[in-house]
Amino acid sequence: MTREETVCVTGGIGFIGSTLVRLLLDRGYTVRATVQDLKNEKETKHLQGLEGAESRLSLFQVDLLNYDSLFAAIDGAVGVFHLASPCIVDQIRDPKRELLEPAVEGTLNALRACKAAGVKRVVVTSSNCAIVPSPNYPDDAIKNEDCWTDLDYCKQNGVNSLLHTPSLSI
Repeated sequence: MTREETVCVTGGIGFIGSTLVRLLLDRGYTVRATVQDLKNEKETKHLQGLEGAESRLSLFQVDLLNYDSLFAAIDGAVGVFHLASPCIVDQIRDPKRELLEPAVEGTLNALRACKAAGVKRVVVTSSNCAIVPSPNYPDDAIKNEDCWTDLDYCKQNGVNSLLHTPSLSI
């Protein structure tokens, strides 16, 4: 990818996503970042305040389950960093609907949109849910390969059915 090219970052509002957006802008890229709600300043203000954002950042409101909204953000990009995935640490009522479907279908929608748009390179990351929640992991320790979601905590908070979901065929 050259600096004149456009890249898309799904999940641009998160810590990793917004850091990636900043790094890409710092390197001269034009960036399309996805957010859940364009009207929510908590999601958009920090991105719009980044150096270079005024001229080289576009924000797109995306629903991971809506292919067309993802395609609109991805079309015209040569590279896509797919970071968007739900991560709910509070009580979950319907794990399949709230976590699994948006994560899997959202990733499939993003990959399908990338293929249809002729994207040259795609980077897909794991969800933060792989390491959070982990309430017994030391707060002052950097989360690394030793930190994984606490399954007992999830079971206590209603995620038990998600933990026993059969393998998915993609």
